[in-house]
Amino acid sequence: MRGMTDTDALTIFRQTGALLEGHFVLRSGLHSRQFFQCALALQDMPTVERLGNALAEKARSLGAQTVIAPAMGGLVIGQEVARQLRVRFVFVEKEDGKLALRRGFRIAPGERILVVEDVVTKGGRVQETIDIVRAYGGSVVGVAMIVDRSNGTVDLGVPTHSLIRLIIETFPPDQLPADLAKIPAVKPGSK
Repeated sequence: MRGMTDTDALTIFRQTGALLEGHFVLRSGLHSRQFFQCALALQDMPTVERLGNALAEKARSLGAQTVIAPAMGGLVIGQEVARQLRVRFVFVEKEDGKLALRRGFRIAPGERILVVEDVVTKGGRVQETIDIVRAYGGSVVGVAMIVDRSNGTVDLGVPTHSLIRLIIETFPPDQLPADLAKIPAVKPGSK
């Protein structure tokens, strides 16, 4: 059986209504005409299993012992990738405005860890997660994401895998095109 293509994954997002069109403010602060609301695609467990399997297959050769995901966006897909790889799953979450490893989770020195996220635009939360893993002495073997909005231009310094890799125009808030500036902006993602 062939692996999932960008087209296959985009079809899932369109069918589930998870690819939104309009004027959106991304977590990065940039503005965009498109927004991937992964939560809509990931509310259906067969879809979660299918996307998780495709990501797990792309990352399997990295030999991760543990999957870590930033909350909230990476939780569902991170747990499914860990299940498909048959490895431990942990997550980081906000504490005092920054991501932190909490809830008694531990990372052993040298532990081989795969970071899993739903959507990456500039990679800020993924980089923050990588930094946390390294601060605990873990070894980040790679990053897997459903959507890479940078089309591979974000360099996280480790192997990266994605199901959808494309460039979607983004704009700083003070450089909006006229058509986008006329539409009220919404911020549908996690804060």
